[in-house]
Formats: sequence, C-alpha cells, structure tokens
Amino acid sequence: MESGIPQVRSKSPRVGVDYPRNYAEFMAWFPDDAACLDYLDWIRWPHGFVCPDCGGTTAWRMKGGQWWCKACVSRISATAGTIFHHARTPLTVWFSAAWHLTSAKNGVSAKTLHRILGFGSYQTAWAMLHRFRCAISHAGHDMLSRHVEVDETIFGGVRHGKRGRGAGGKVLVAVAVELLSPKGFGRCRLQIIHNADTETLKTFIQKHIKPGSTIYTDGFTSYPSATKDEYVYQGTSVKGSGKEVNEVLPGVHRVAALVKRWLMGTHQGSFEADHLQAYLDEFTFRFNRRKSTHRGMLFYRLIEQCVAMHPMSFRELVANPKPKKEGQEFAMSAKLRNKAPASLDISVPSHPWRN
Repeated sequence: MESGIPQVRSKSPRVGVDYPRNYAEFMAWFPDDAACLDYLDWIRWPHGFVCPDCGGTTAWRMKGGQWWCKACVSRISATAGTIFHHARTPLTVWFSAAWHLTSAKNGVSAKTLHRILGFGSYQTAWAMLHRFRCAISHAGHDMLSRHVEVDETIFGGVRHGKRGRGAGGKVLVAVAVELLSPKGFGRCRLQIIHNADTETLKTFIQKHIKPGSTIYTDGFTSYPSATKDEYVYQGTSVKGSGKEVNEVLPGVHRVAALVKRWLMGTHQGSFEADHLQAYLDEFTFRFNRRKSTHRGMLFYRLIEQCVAMHPMSFRELVANPKPKKEGQEFAMSAKLRNKAPASLDISVPSHPWRN
C-alpha cells in the first residue's frame, strides 16, 4: 500500500503519545525491530515519507524494512545517516540501551549496561554508549541568555607541579551556567579549552552565550577583553571580595562539582581525555532536562538526535527493481498494535505513528 500522511507530530511531545511514560510501556511499544523502525520513520518523516533523492511522497515498505520510492525507483533505508546504520545489534537492544541511558538519573556506565543487556564484551557496551554521546554532541543548542556565570575548572588526578590554570597533565574545561531569578540555575554548557587566553574564552562565550547577556566571572584578566562590546561584564575578584570561590560564582562551581561527582560515581572516574568532551555533553544533555516530569522525554530527544545526526548522509540509494509485493504503510501495521500483558494493565495508545 502507498504510504499515508499521518497526523503531524506536535511541537510539544506528549507523554504516552509521543514517548512511553515508563519501562513497562516502553516494552509494550517496542516488542521487535519492526516497531523500532516505525518509530524511526515517524521521527524522520513527521509529515509522511519524503524521498531524500527526488522528493517523492509515494513509497512502499519492503520486506527488509527499507522504503521503495515509486518516483525514482530507489531504496531508502530508515537507519541511513543514523548511529544505527549497518549495526549488527538489533534495534530493540539499541532502544533498550537508550532507555537505560536516559531513564536513570545519573545515566549508566558501560559496565552496568554490559551486565544488564548481556553483551558479549564490555567494548560493545562502551561503543554503543559512545555512539549515543556522539549523537548528543552533534545536536544543535539554543544559546544561554540573560544572566550567565562563566569560569573554568580542571579535570584530572592529583599531580605534583603547578596548580590551577596551566597545570600539567590536566584538562581545562570552560563552564557557563544560567542564573534564574530570584534563585536557582538554568541550563549549562561545558567545553574543553586548550588554554585560558582571551581569544579562547571569547570563542567559547560567543558560541554559547547570546550577545547582550550579562556575564559574571571572577577577576581573571582575560574576561574583560573576551566580553568587550558584545556583553555586559560583571567581574568580582575572589581575593578582593573576601569570599570563597563558590560564593562568588555558585552556579559554575555547583555544576563542576556535579560533573566530577558523576564521573567518579557512575563511571568510577574512568575516562580518557580524548573522550572527555563526549562525557561532558552527556552530562549537559541530562542536566538541562533535569526538570522533565517524565524521563521518557529524554529518550525521545535522544532518538530524535540519533536520527538527525548526519542529515547530509541520511540516505542510502540503491538501484533495485520494483518489489514483487507491496509492503506495509508508513504508519505502524495493525499486527503491532498489540496490548501489553494484562497484569501490567498497559495498552499501546493510539497516536500518529501507530495509526
């Protein structure tokens, strides 16, 4: 049958409609790879199938899960351009890993995921988590605004030698945190920087903070020049104020402490400097969504970013004759609109991608 045009996905995802509200509902929604493919299709083409080659909207689902475009006679893979493409691991396992990664308040380590999902090796679990982190890293972000604290922190074990900025064998990380009124913190951004020079800090600030915002920092000499003309600068010398560092800039020091505690707790402090940015992006992704009522929202956003990771390489077009038998519609087939076991008292709801 030709692909239909399902109801347009809402701008504000709805619990129980666009994403599962708990693990039992998650298991009912995604019993097999076909259900996972349907979900990926729905996220990629919210208005209905559109061929990335010719723009055609008429297609058939083939037996292997690919789409066959009627207009240009091409096969299009639902996973092409995503982190799931050419992966040997079933999509149900990928989705389970994504759920565990996002539903746990502090995330999940590769060792824990290895134990939960029964992978053949620890390396498989780590590689899977790292692919998710790469998808998070490639996502676009809104810039921080209004009142923002900025400072740097250092990652790395205890070493002899110089302390503070410029210490050897350490990783310097810039931190920016929004301040809310009358109190509290908003979103944050974390990025590895090579040094604390004016140009480096200026690049970080311009990338993550909207011009015109008020920036609060300590008395470090690089910040006045880094914020000149585009931002309102408010610097406070820690030594001159007579206050503790965490009192002058409570936001960035709270976030820095949480990141280090998370790395020491969930990951046992085990990370390589080359991969630290990916871990920082994962923490930022979770921290900025910490107020979400349902953890399923994080799962939805993660899968959304996995689909949009490589928009330019999103298609897989292969010359192929017309399939002998027409496949299922764009929306999920009736055989997948099943109910969970009665003991769970959870049914698969009626929503756009399961029409």
